Amino acid sequence: QVQLVESGGGLVQAGGSLRLSCAASGLTFSSYAMGWFRQAPGKEREFVAAISWTGDRATYGDSAKGRFTISRDNAKNTVSLQMNSLKPEDTAVYSCTVDQLIIRIEGGTSTYWGQGTQVTVSS
Repeated sequence: QVQLVESGGGLVQAGGSLRLSCAASGLTFSSYAMGWFRQAPGKEREFVAAISWTGDRATYGDSAKGRFTISRDNAKNTVSLQMNSLKPEDTAVYSCTVDQLIIRIEGGTSTYWGQGTQVTVSS
């Protein structure tokens, strides 16, 4: 049974930073691409970032480019999202997702999803 557990969310002032983590279990982690999505109240789910199973390819949504960095640690079965220069519009629930194909993550059709962690950025 695949489980994804996010952590690291919280309240931060605009311009600050947060680091989200997602711990995965129940799968051969190093064989899966990982990613992050977010969803703000009243808005559609939005692609944030994805990373290939080797870690050598990372892609970002427009809102994340230049401010967020995705990384993974295959030895610890974790994927992280470093978020810098946060803005109030980054406020959302951030969810971790996993799939064997990074293209499915980028398209939002990946197989497994975590419950999410709340990020709130105050102005």
